[in-house]
Amino acid sequence: MGSAGQTAATNALASAAYRDSPAEEILKANSEWHKSEVKKGKFSLFEPNLGEAFSNAVRVRMLGGARGALIQSFGTDPQTVVEHCLAASHIRKERDTKLSVIMAVCGLLFLPGLLLWMGVFQLRRTIAGSANKRAGTLGTLLLVAIGGLALILLLRLPFTGFWGYYLRGMIVAPVIGWLLARRICEATAKDLRERWDGLLSGGGIGAKTPDTVPGGPHDSAREQLRQGLEKLSAEQRSNSVFYAGPKGILGMGTRWGSWQMAEELVSKVPGKEINQFRSWDVIRAIHDKLKLLERGPLNSGGFPAPSVKHWIVSPVGENAGSVSRPEGQEVESFQIKGHEIQRICNHQQFGSGDRHYLGVQFTLWDGQLVITMMITVTVLHETLRVEVTGHALGPVHGFFTTKSSPKTVTVNKTIRFWETRTRTLPLVETREVVRLMVRAPLTWYPPLLEFLGGKLALPEPFGLRHAWAEKPWRHRFMADDAMRAATPVLRVAHAAALRVLEENGVDTDRFAGRSMAVSGAVQDPAPKKADLYDA
Repeated sequence: MGSAGQTAATNALASAAYRDSPAEEILKANSEWHKSEVKKGKFSLFEPNLGEAFSNAVRVRMLGGARGALIQSFGTDPQTVVEHCLAASHIRKERDTKLSVIMAVCGLLFLPGLLLWMGVFQLRRTIAGSANKRAGTLGTLLLVAIGGLALILLLRLPFTGFWGYYLRGMIVAPVIGWLLARRICEATAKDLRERWDGLLSGGGIGAKTPDTVPGGPHDSAREQLRQGLEKLSAEQRSNSVFYAGPKGILGMGTRWGSWQMAEELVSKVPGKEINQFRSWDVIRAIHDKLKLLERGPLNSGGFPAPSVKHWIVSPVGENAGSVSRPEGQEVESFQIKGHEIQRICNHQQFGSGDRHYLGVQFTLWDGQLVITMMITVTVLHETLRVEVTGHALGPVHGFFTTKSSPKTVTVNKTIRFWETRTRTLPLVETREVVRLMVRAPLTWYPPLLEFLGGKLALPEPFGLRHAWAEKPWRHRFMADDAMRAATPVLRVAHAAALRVLEENGVDTDRFAGRSMAVSGAVQDPAPKKADLYDA
């Protein structure tokens, strides 16, 4: 999609897989058109954090065997994002395996004590979640009181022999398991945060995805994951897109400007008919000229190499919950074949059905800005119309570009109280260790874990890039780039169309005059909601 890099947007989205903040934080990135939703489970003790919820939701939505059609993620590499989700899940799976062993030894063997401690933490979590500060303090005091009671029982139990030792173990074993688990959780949290910050710094450790490398000819699970990644890449290259009314072309952004040149086809020689030509002839000439956009008379930098591509646009409802890609003998690997593109271009210009557009796309700002100019040529009766529309997809929401913040506390010094010192706190708090321990044995069956703790529901129709994109108009230089691209593309399209008309005996005086008028109007373009009609 152009020569510019697209690592910034890709890495920003991929970093969400490694985050340890609450899942509700992603709701900050909701836009006017696309809204994620965090669905609550039965118990808050089992709820996932953002990285866990994001990784699982994206992995299932983009690699699931029964998944629906995806929207292309222009300006990003969706396969890289999915690979980081798989890598993050693999790291957590290794941690959960160790935690499951600890749970089996220190938990299941002393199940009554485990259930007692889990009940205490669930009660404290429920009370602490209250908006009332007194209720949160009450939860902490309750935990301290129960801990003191457990210590008294540990020293003066009314039982002796086996049951006396078992009851002592029932109180102590979960605490020992928690201490061991805390070391494991702290090491994993540090690793995940390093990957999170590394991605946003422009480097970082690459995604290791051993789950996608088949270990043998009978390793069907890993083979299906590998095929899922290949299918994802093939769909990303599809030449079929969807127009969702005011939401614009899904994946490309809303239509912010439209310029039309329409005039009557009149022979330049009175009494002589014009040569027969088709819309495809005009489109092909425009295509060839657009390929030369990066060349100019001056050595001034200018345009990077654009992506010029023929698109088949299907209409869908503004609030459509899903989309379906074209199928049949005219489609191969999500690509509509060339002769079918020509047929649609020449014959499907009025009434129902898909439409043909020629798109020139620039991926700028390391993938944070995607500018797409769409061109369509129609001939109805004796009128030829060349229409150029502008679409712009803005940067990934700023939420995804925030790095992790160290957990520190600043306190007064004991003696020199007028001075302060900063102390680094553990990355993993007590309640977080408990949450991870109770989730660990259930990670082998995600549906049960989602039922107990909840999950992240992705906006549909889903595409990684457009789901969390901001508008480019709040960034001065991005807005300038989007509007500056309109004039050169418009003039190239008009010049190529006029040349075809001239070659086929059409009087181009009216077209040239109309072209000059439209060219003057585009001199001072301003972004508008071109798909919201005042009717």
